[in-house]
Amino acid sequence: MTSQKETHLSNIRAIREELFLLIDGMDYCLDWKPDPESWSVREVLYHLVDTPEGGMHSLIGGILSGEKDQFDLEPDLNNMSEGRLSADMAQARHDVGAILGGLEQAVDAASDSDFGKSILAHLVARGRDEQRTAQQLLEGLFARHWREHLGQIRELREALGV
Repeated sequence: MTSQKETHLSNIRAIREELFLLIDGMDYCLDWKPDPESWSVREVLYHLVDTPEGGMHSLIGGILSGEKDQFDLEPDLNNMSEGRLSADMAQARHDVGAILGGLEQAVDAASDSDFGKSILAHLVARGRDEQRTAQQLLEGLFARHWREHLGQIRELREALGV
């Protein structure tokens, strides 16, 4: 039987591999979007890097260590800043890699029982608060959410014929 920890580590590694394969060769079109309402690859990447604020690695590490007991979750932010607007693909890859590497370290240091630790999530768009476990956040806010955005990058890649 696969442990929760092994499942989470497998998800992190698979998402990293797929994401880096998807953005490979997209350096020249980092800011391209098919229409003004869509997000570019850059916007998707920095949305993932800083959702939630400070990154998934910080949130999960804080829950597992007991250092965090609450966080704000604000959806649909592209998290762009002047520095991020001027970042090249190498920097964007580094920033994403740092989040995933930190998340992998936090999960690897945990025991399966640690994934039951919870935190109060302030769901800003919904105007309510809910308790969420590390397990729920790793399954939803990380794995499901990141995979949805991998699909978004895949669609951008296909639209460009890359």
